[in-house]
Amino acid sequence: MKADPKADAAAPAAGGKSKLMMIVGAAVVVLGLGGGAGWYFMHGSDDAGAEPAKKSHESSSKKKKKDKEAPPEYLAIEPFTVNLQPENGDQYLQVAFTLQVDGAEQAELIKNNMAKVRSRVLLLLSGKKASEINTVEGKQQLAGEILAVVKEPFNKHDDEQEVSDVLFTSFIIQ
Repeated sequence: MKADPKADAAAPAAGGKSKLMMIVGAAVVVLGLGGGAGWYFMHGSDDAGAEPAKKSHESSSKKKKKDKEAPPEYLAIEPFTVNLQPENGDQYLQVAFTLQVDGAEQAELIKNNMAKVRSRVLLLLSGKKASEINTVEGKQQLAGEILAVVKEPFNKHDDEQEVSDVLFTSFIIQ
């Protein structure tokens, strides 16, 4: 018995289609898994499976990034008039400045604690001599010192205030 040549030719062709279908199916599965993994690492891993402490840290740093993107707030502080440490007679300083703070929440916190802010700054200013603060460098150093005392937490276990600059608006030594 002779085999039909047309049947022999059809058999390998059917086997080739089957292999091709399996290869295409495997490629679709691999691409689907790769796409799913890519999506997971780009979007799904932010909070999924994170430890509770890590979640709160991530959310607070996301909040800080949002706060940093917001325009700064400017908080004018009422002028100070203080006696300076004596060098050659009595001298006093009259100074006004504005604080640049990181957002409305920080501005409100400072407003609510203005008595502490003013006390800290008053103590700092009254310990200065005119010769220390009458140069540009002396004023810049004083601005840095004011910034440091304003940033100090109002309560022991709180975070520092988010104040980024001290801008003098009036500075008179007599």
